[in-house]
Amino acid sequence: MSSTPLVIAQAQARELLARVDVPQILRKLFRDLAAGQAVQPAQQLVEFPQGAGDFINYLGVLAEDGVYGIKTSPYIVREQSPLVSAWTLLMSMHTGQPLLLCDAGELTTARTAATTAVAVDALAPQQATRLAIIGRGKVAQAHLYYVRGLRDWQSISLYSPNLADDAETIALLKAIEPRVNIASSRETAVADADVIMLCTSSAGPVIDPAELSKPALITSISTNAPHAHEVPPHSLKDMQVFCDYRLTTPGSAGEMLIASEQHGWNPTAILGDLPDLISGKVQRPDYERHVFFRSIGLGLEDIALANAIYPLAH
Repeated sequence: MSSTPLVIAQAQARELLARVDVPQILRKLFRDLAAGQAVQPAQQLVEFPQGAGDFINYLGVLAEDGVYGIKTSPYIVREQSPLVSAWTLLMSMHTGQPLLLCDAGELTTARTAATTAVAVDALAPQQATRLAIIGRGKVAQAHLYYVRGLRDWQSISLYSPNLADDAETIALLKAIEPRVNIASSRETAVADADVIMLCTSSAGPVIDPAELSKPALITSISTNAPHAHEVPPHSLKDMQVFCDYRLTTPGSAGEMLIASEQHGWNPTAILGDLPDLISGKVQRPDYERHVFFRSIGLGLEDIALANAIYPLAH
């Protein structure tokens, strides 16, 4: 007997997400992944004919919660600018029926930033005091929101080109965290930073770790443009590398693919992923070299958040 899934639009998803502890939900899913109670297949990229774009499917199973699902995200080429959207479908493992169809825009923003926050908490030195953020959009704002209380930050610097002329965005950032300082340049923002969060949609390098004054934790998300990356691929060989999920990230992350193909880097050099870190399998890194954390976005993250807001939506 078929049933119609509950449909949640973006505004309602935003309101419901504000009522759940997103980082804690993600920590649980990574513990489940480590314990074999969750399944995370590789992303599925399908290209449209004639270079018209593509779509990526993000899949996942949360066995303990009795749900599985899929987020599908199209990248549609247009004359003015590409259109990117996403929807998440939550399914019951018990009845085989659809439970929820949710506009994934807010889910994606929240899970992307909160995953970085989980990584920062697990990887950054406990004594870290200087935070830098590169980016200004909703994802950068969400990063600021989830990371602001993780350490005793004495300095929070944020840089994005021409941000000084955008009073509205500056006001939004200050509302999230009054301590944030709008840096005049990228170099000023990252100077002496302990943690640098790259939160851009750039298809190419945003910073060069070799130019930093001291070892730092660098986190990267990037976008779904082909082979997108926020650090130079060759720099991976000189950093301690971690990721969200080592079985799938190297096959999708642009700098890892390029580093493997052109610079002799091997994915076996990855020291750990979030299931390893959350379950205590690997330890916090030393900071004799830069530490690099790369996330590509996992279907499980979207599914876990969809599952968390589903009972609240009734």
